[in-house]
Amino acid sequence: MQFYLESTLKQYQYYKSLGEKAMRQIPEDKLFYMHNEDSNSIAVIVKHLWGNMLSRFTDFMTADGEKAWRKRDAEFENDIQSVAEMWEKWEAGWKVVFEALQPLETDDLEKIVYIRNQGHTVVEAVNRQLAHYAYHVGQIVFLAKILTEGSWQSLSIPRGGSTAFNQEKFSQEKAKGHFTDEFLGQEEKK
Repeated sequence: MQFYLESTLKQYQYYKSLGEKAMRQIPEDKLFYMHNEDSNSIAVIVKHLWGNMLSRFTDFMTADGEKAWRKRDAEFENDIQSVAEMWEKWEAGWKVVFEALQPLETDDLEKIVYIRNQGHTVVEAVNRQLAHYAYHVGQIVFLAKILTEGSWQSLSIPRGGSTAFNQEKFSQEKAKGHFTDEFLGQEEKK
């Protein structure tokens, strides 16, 4: 079960990094672009993630994940005043997530935590949020890809690059690793 904790932490780090790489590719003013009144800007998605992260992971083991102080509907108002404010919310949200996840031990995984009075094992709650954040980071990546207007730098295997990528991978000895190791390792080199 320790492997589960390490793997999950790496996946959260992966999605944080993926979102950052996508957002850094577009002009700052496009972070606030909304296609129509029913859509969300990247900044709004970041604001929603921030609100969700603060609510779910503050006092993760001891308080309901839907905090009374959370204003979920306000998270969808496109009112962030600056790019700096957006990045502050992004970092603040992820900080709370990692501060809650890093001290977890295998004995914690079957404990019950609540989200809107519904009991979840810690594993279920962690998986629920991982899926939720991956969903929204996917939206960020999709919007960023559109908003770069043709200058997109692939965040994974570039289009048309699968054969070369696979040849390189299969030319190596089999080895155990986590799928994020290479991606996160590349992030650290920059």
